[in-house]
This record gives sequence, C-alpha cells and structure tokens, in this order.
Amino acid sequence: MSEEFYLHIFNKQTGVEAVPSNQVVASWAMNLMDLIYPERSTATKYTIAEIQGLFSGLERELTQILNATKACKNCNNELISKAFFQSLPELYRKMNTDIASILSGDPAAKSEFEIIRTYPGFLAISMYRIANALLKSDVPLIPRILTEYAHSQTGIDIHPGAEIGEYLYIDHGTGIVIGETTVIGDHVKLYQGVTLGALSVEKYMANTKRHPTIEDHVIIYSGATILGGETVIGDNSIIGGNVWLTKSVPSHSTVYHQSAIKVIETKHRD
Repeated sequence: MSEEFYLHIFNKQTGVEAVPSNQVVASWAMNLMDLIYPERSTATKYTIAEIQGLFSGLERELTQILNATKACKNCNNELISKAFFQSLPELYRKMNTDIASILSGDPAAKSEFEIIRTYPGFLAISMYRIANALLKSDVPLIPRILTEYAHSQTGIDIHPGAEIGEYLYIDHGTGIVIGETTVIGDHVKLYQGVTLGALSVEKYMANTKRHPTIEDHVIIYSGATILGGETVIGDNSIIGGNVWLTKSVPSHSTVYHQSAIKVIETKHRD
C-alpha cells in the first residue's frame, strides 16, 4: 500500500468522534437487562443492598459512556443518567406488558421465563424501549447503537425514534422493519417480514413524518409492507400476508392479498 493511503487513514482519525465501542454500549444494556430480568442469566440471588449497588454501578457506567460520547458537548450526563434510572420502573412495566402480550397470544409460549430467555421479539422490543428513553433525553448515537445491536442479534430492525405503545407482540420477528417516524398503538401484533417504512422521499423531508401510523389492536401478518407518513391503519384491523399498502384503511378493516394459486396434478407414466 502507498504512503498516501497510510496518511489518509492517519488523518481520518482526527475527524472521528470519540464514541465508546458498540460492544461497550451493548454490554451495558445487556447487563441492565440481566439485572431487571434474572431469568436471562444464572440464578444469582442478591440482597436488596446488593441490587441497589448494582443499579448505582450501571448508572455510573451510563454516565461514563455519555461522557465519552463527545458528540454530546452540552449535555449534563449525570442528570441524564439519573433521569433514565428514575424512569426505569415505568420502562420495566411497559416491557412486562410486552411479555404478557406474547404469553397470551402465542400458543407456543409456555411461560414468562421462556419468553424472557429465548424470544428475539422481546429482546428487540426491550432494547428499543431503552434506546427510545435515551433518545428522548437527546442522547446522540447511543440509542441507534443499541437498536442496531438488537437488529444484529434478532433480525428485527426498530428505529429508536419510533413511537410504540404497550403490549406489542412480535412473533418470530425475522425481517421486521419499523421506521423512525412510525407510530404504533397498544395491543398490536406483528409477524415476520413486516415493513413499516417510508415512500421514497427527498433528504430535506428527513424531519417530516415519513412512516405509517398503526392504531390499537391491529394485526399485521407476515410479509406485509405498509408505507408512507400519511398512511393510517385504523384500529381493530387485520392486514393479511404480503399485502402492499400506501393508503389508509378505516377501523375494523380486513385487507388481504388475493393471489391466483393453481395446483396441477402431474401423472407419471408407467
């Protein structure tokens, strides 16, 4: 390789923002999940004092991560960390509604333990909820690192800027995409391969609503694609598999893709 290339890489270092590694950020979040859901890890029993100490340690660690994120120049990172952990009981309550939705809706789910330990949908939703809380405190980069970590682990892509209600049920989950300005109500069920995306828009429209709104008690089956910031799926609707939608549908609608399937019997010659 040429000296010019080495020089290019050397100079590029000076323009890189000092953000902790993705693994450091993800490890913090996973340690938090392990603490609030001991089902995820080994059966270690802590005293109340030890639990308080572990939460305090995670709060300090978050502050350190935020301090190292020099893109956030004017943030009071200690106050942000404190506010996040004060909001944790409410985040935990919302995560528990997601567990309840999966347990009641999935015939294959045998217990809360199984959902917490094994379900990729629950992991993706939980990481989103942590990331979304940090994003609302104007924390840069870290929320996206968290949801992209969950994406890499589960195949479920939820932007931290999406607004998602309670009792979200993601079944299987592989290939689900939920865009930045998506709004999802309560008691919504999403199956694998669902895209809640944007129509092709210009860059200057980045701050406008580009993704759909899904109202309460909607079921969206596998492979459905719903696009556009003005698209609203009314409450109590069912969107069938492989449906492509760019227009709103009223409440209590059933939308399905009608495909022509032919079965031809082939007779083998003797």
